[in-house]
Amino acid sequence: MRIVGRDKLDEFCRAHADSRNWISNWIADTKSASWWSPQDIKAQYATASFLAENRVIFNVKGNRYRMEVLVAYNTGVVIIRWIGTHAEYTKRLS
Repeated sequence: MRIVGRDKLDEFCRAHADSRNWISNWIADTKSASWWSPQDIKAQYATASFLAENRVIFNVKGNRYRMEVLVAYNTGVVIIRWIGTHAEYTKRLS
């Protein structure tokens, strides 16, 4: 998979250094993955949540943070839409 928006992850890691290892592993896993469906993601990330329009929510660092991505399964692209604390994520929904 190709990741678009890595700059958001880099910026987040600068502000939240404790997330760096998890995000680095996620990047490596995602770059080597072939996700053709939500089931492919679920097999690798059991706690991932799936929303409408191919949006996926990843629980980062034991659900301390959340990351929203858009997955274009047919072209193999993952777009980073947002990453933040769990509290910020909850606030976004209200």
